[in-house]
Amino acid sequence: MPPDRGTEIFQAQRPRLLRLAYRMLGSRHDAEDVVQEAWLRWQRSDQAVVQEPAAWLTRIVSRLCLDQMKSARSRRETYPGTWLPEPLIESEDDALRPDNLTLTLMMALERLSPLERAAFLLHDVFGQSMEEVAATIDRSPAATRQLASRARAHVQIDRPRYDMPRDAAETLARAFFAACKSGAAAALGAMLAEGASFHADGGGKVTSYPNVISGVENLIRLFQGWSRKFGAKMELVEPVIIDGLPGFVSRIDGQPQTTALQIEAGRITAIYITRNPDKLDGVIRH
Repeated sequence: MPPDRGTEIFQAQRPRLLRLAYRMLGSRHDAEDVVQEAWLRWQRSDQAVVQEPAAWLTRIVSRLCLDQMKSARSRRETYPGTWLPEPLIESEDDALRPDNLTLTLMMALERLSPLERAAFLLHDVFGQSMEEVAATIDRSPAATRQLASRARAHVQIDRPRYDMPRDAAETLARAFFAACKSGAAAALGAMLAEGASFHADGGGKVTSYPNVISGVENLIRLFQGWSRKFGAKMELVEPVIIDGLPGFVSRIDGQPQTTALQIEAGRITAIYITRNPDKLDGVIRH
């Protein structure tokens, strides 16, 4: 196969491979490293004998991710405080979004074993046949079906139940930021569901909240405390969509963070804040 043709094939597959690696690992940087390694292996391979390049590359990326997931799981067991996936900021025509997974579902995937996660993503999300998935994860088709079925049962309860148009999402994000900045209890209470939860990932690098905080009254007190301490230093950078959820990029006392809002029946049921600077590289664009 001519070198230019091999490059062309890989580049055509690269967005899909990045999506797969990100969904497997929850880390944009790790996903990019995996896809780069797949590119090196593709260059070294005898491309002329590869009958289905897309399947070949998918298998390589999946196996590289499975290797990484084992060590990633042990690192997360000692991660300081709450761990959240790296925020994926989406544009309106984002080519990385056809799988339609949300941050909520990404969190649900964390409860799966590496093989369950791989089986679910490859079959249910990326549309591979069960036989292809079985070959990729080196299990029998019957065992692979069981892995995917168990994963599906765990993940189903976390599928999003409320879809918000983009303009409405931006309006909500701006209103929530304004309420946090002002500490307006009535506005916050009108937006928060009774059992709303707050998750913050500082990674031990910046001040954060190590535990999940739940309940609308607790959250109102939390945001009122923010307002008193940082209100004048809270800056909205821009409303964005983060892994399928409405949210915004902001700064508090100069420290950047992303905030993603899970919505059900018009109210905020979960707030996901990423403050770990290692996960925010490239997020602040201006």
